[in-house]
Amino acid sequence: MSELVCRFAPSTTGLAHPGTLLAGLLAWIDARQQGARFIVRLENLDPQRCTEAFAEEMLAALDWLGLNWDAVEYQDQQLSRYEAAMDQLAQAGRLYACSCSRSEIKKIAKPALDGGLVYPGTCRDVLLTQSDWRSCSLPIRCRLEDKQMTVIDESGHDLSQNPARDMGDPILRRRDGAFAYHLVVVVDDAAQGINRIVRGRDLASSTATQLQLQSFLGYPHPVYRHHLLLLEQQQKKLAKLHGSFHWRDLSKQMSAEACIGFLMSGLLEGGCGSMSAADCLELFSWSRFADQDRLLLWDAGQMHWGADG
Repeated sequence: MSELVCRFAPSTTGLAHPGTLLAGLLAWIDARQQGARFIVRLENLDPQRCTEAFAEEMLAALDWLGLNWDAVEYQDQQLSRYEAAMDQLAQAGRLYACSCSRSEIKKIAKPALDGGLVYPGTCRDVLLTQSDWRSCSLPIRCRLEDKQMTVIDESGHDLSQNPARDMGDPILRRRDGAFAYHLVVVVDDAAQGINRIVRGRDLASSTATQLQLQSFLGYPHPVYRHHLLLLEQQQKKLAKLHGSFHWRDLSKQMSAEACIGFLMSGLLEGGCGSMSAADCLELFSWSRFADQDRLLLWDAGQMHWGADG
């Protein structure tokens, strides 16, 4: 049996908030309970939003929480991987340039499962060769197959869809030249030997698209498990982009053990009091963990659960 390898892959676009901490904690617990190798992968390819300081802060937040890792990887050091994958997709006739503006797409596109818009395929016939894509100044999309993908994640959620119809052809390289999420997550998971992925439910709708990309590139399919999200007052996912309260705020008001204990007391049947990450290894099981998203509020320097829970 091959080694079990898990990962936590946060973006470095701001300071870690409680949702980030919970996602990292759950990925770490799941990995360590199974004796898996645990990799922290810092998603730092966005030239407008990612900074070295945010990357350092992310590692500091995980360290504060009491999580350890077997390796750290930075995406901006792996560009040759993504270029090789783009070459392979171009050779297979999967890449095309997209000249559509957002306003043009919005006029005719239907809603996607993730809340975005389904790209209508206007430019699908403008295929790029292996040499063409490097010199292309337009966003580059991948031409998906019109195919139903049957996907049931480990928690039992049915993620089956036809991603070409339900999500649209994904952008793999942006107009500014940065490689995009769907490409890099698939390439990095394969390169690192990731075979088990625990991540938030906000990414569940992308699973079928990523399975197709894995197939195009000849990669194996990992096992997926998607967990609940922590929400803001407006029922939106806690996000660095929204300026959610972050780990530095928390660390001024409570210890890491108190933070973990608060989260587990609200989300894990039987969780109580202050507890360390190591304590969670004895207490935690997915069968006892909450499945519904929860409202988490920050008021007068204190974290508390919203009225929905």
